[in-house]
Amino acid sequence: MKTQYYTATSLDGFIADDRNSLDWLFQFGEMEGDSYGNFLRDVGAIAMGSTTYEWILAHHINEDAEKPQKWMYEQPAWVFSSRNLPAIEGADIRFVSGDVRAVHQQMVTAAGDKNIWLVGGGDLVGQFYDHGLLDEIIVTVASVTLGSGAPLLPRKIITPPLKLLSATTYGDSFVELCYQVRDR
Repeated sequence: MKTQYYTATSLDGFIADDRNSLDWLFQFGEMEGDSYGNFLRDVGAIAMGSTTYEWILAHHINEDAEKPQKWMYEQPAWVFSSRNLPAIEGADIRFVSGDVRAVHQQMVTAAGDKNIWLVGGGDLVGQFYDHGLLDEIIVTVASVTLGSGAPLLPRKIITPPLKLLSATTYGDSFVELCYQVRDR
């Protein structure tokens, strides 16, 4: 069981643009291969911040008011927020706030022998890193630069450096890098 940050980033290190949009990423359509599907099969619990959750609500659940979509994950999800956010009927979503350590233990129990996926954002992932709870960073780098936006991981990770486990190219626009977070 591992706690993994799996995301996409621009070449200059932003996971969303300065309007919290992912349009820059969706211009590419489906990525060659099935990296996401393979990754998701091994996930037993999910964590995300409120901005990520609200983006999912706006762009996947409530995009078409006449035909609202279902929650896309079968795994239980923890949403970190200090605000009250709308729930999604039929989805196993748990709204939490505060220290990530206690919530991480709940996620470990729920995930069983599967992994925990930290969807984002970068600051939430940084909190898991700060407490030694982040095992891997799997980032797909797209061939665009955004200039500004939501940073990939707003933390200094210098000593020890991350250990590169793999690098895989997908088509002519993406490279997926998998890093192990070494014990400090």
